[in-house]
Amino acid sequence: MSLQKRFGANLRRARRDAGLSQGELSRRSEVHRTQISNMEVGKRLPRLDTLLKLIGALEIPAAVLFEGMTWQSNIEDYGSFEVEDG
Repeated sequence: MSLQKRFGANLRRARRDAGLSQGELSRRSEVHRTQISNMEVGKRLPRLDTLLKLIGALEIPAAVLFEGMTWQSNIEDYGSFEVEDG
């Protein structure tokens, strides 16, 4: 699973757990509904300011949206993202 897809699945789950439609999350976060949709299906990752708006609108800790994603540093070679299937 890609980083984008995992983030999207986490966002979709958090939104549904909050009982919000994409439209309602859009209104609360001031992020366009199309952008939310694109993030949820794994087409986009948010900028930092957008991420903070989503966290605030969902009233969740940032860790909820990053669940299952880590960065593995490698001193001898390039690091890589580790993404669990969600």
